[in-house]
Amino acid sequence: MCDGLSHCKLALAFAVLMDLLGVSSLLLGVFVPLEIKGQDFGDLLVYTGALLVLMSLGGWVLWYSGNIEGLTSAKDLGKVTSTVDRLARGLSRKIRTYRSHR
Repeated sequence: MCDGLSHCKLALAFAVLMDLLGVSSLLLGVFVPLEIKGQDFGDLLVYTGALLVLMSLGGWVLWYSGNIEGLTSAKDLGKVTSTVDRLARGLSRKIRTYRSHR
């Protein structure tokens, strides 16, 4: 069912949820008159919606970068790997093996 989504489904869910909440908040702030005791709260909803949409951008970047495949590693290119590269590669392998065993 979700084969096209591939990896990082949690980041995708976060991005979509933040987009839905952000756009809803923006639309409410713009089109619904929200006054409580003479104070208008429409601006607060507009700013909150914009912030939520910006937060979703991080989720989209994580989802997109998590689905990139076919990149050659530095080792394949003949370069010396650094400690950070080895740690990142080890963590990535642990995550993938955890996902494949579920």
